[in-house]
Amino acid sequence: MNNFFDAAIWEKAWKDDSNTILNKMQKAGVDPARSFDHKAKSFNEQSFNEEGRKRTKRVMNWLEGQGVRFENASILDIGAASGVFSVPFAERGARVTAVESSLPLVELLEENISKFAEDKVNIVPELFEEIDVQTKGWSQSFDLVFVSMCPVIHNWDSVEKILKCARKFCYISMPASSPENSLVNEIWPLVTGKPFHTKHMEMGYLQHLLYLKGYAYESLITRETKTTEVSREAALQEALTWLHHHRLPVDERNRNIIADYLEQAYPSGKVVIEEGGRFGKVLIRLQDQNMYMREI
Repeated sequence: MNNFFDAAIWEKAWKDDSNTILNKMQKAGVDPARSFDHKAKSFNEQSFNEEGRKRTKRVMNWLEGQGVRFENASILDIGAASGVFSVPFAERGARVTAVESSLPLVELLEENISKFAEDKVNIVPELFEEIDVQTKGWSQSFDLVFVSMCPVIHNWDSVEKILKCARKFCYISMPASSPENSLVNEIWPLVTGKPFHTKHMEMGYLQHLLYLKGYAYESLITRETKTTEVSREAALQEALTWLHHHRLPVDERNRNIIADYLEQAYPSGKVVIEEGGRFGKVLIRLQDQNMYMREI
């Protein structure tokens, strides 16, 4: 039981966990910095359609409910993508530094911020992992550091680097369980002979280490889903991508198994897929931490 309160053990467990998002991507031969390049356009469209804007507004309203103010705030948005949050941050009066390494997403981000004054949103087209925070002059420079669903967080060291940039608040969101996908649930038993089971993700490491290290934070875990309709060919490609990410053979046998199933189960040629999972949000209050450190 003593190990439960030993931060060093939890740090090592997180670093060594082979099931973290980053480790899974690397083992599958996927470059995290390039993983969104091929779907940048569709991601941008989904981010700024009516449903996407509602999701963004829910997160921002939750932040405001916790005391975060956007007017005249300085915000570091890490993994900004095409501006899904950078744009509404700027619309609410914040000055935003947007870090994004995917060039297709950077191009879309440039388009999306063209309506603002030049100094409103500053794009940094670099990998955050390769940025020297001290050299950039980013140490405790931002009222809010915002990291939403970005693989830049993969161990406690990466969290500390992010926290170092924040003066008041730091927001981190990440999966609390492995992704849920109705198509995977259907085809997984056909390929493996076993049902697909979701797993807990590294959100637990983050929350417990914040607790052990004396941080004050608010957290929320929600279950979110969305439904999309795609062609049989698109569904086949998505299923094969899942197999690849889980290091299962993407061969002729499995391709034929999935293709035959889709043809029988979806004779119309349209496949309805429900996606989602549990997602965690954490807002860390750096003012409270700084006060605690001064007191001790």
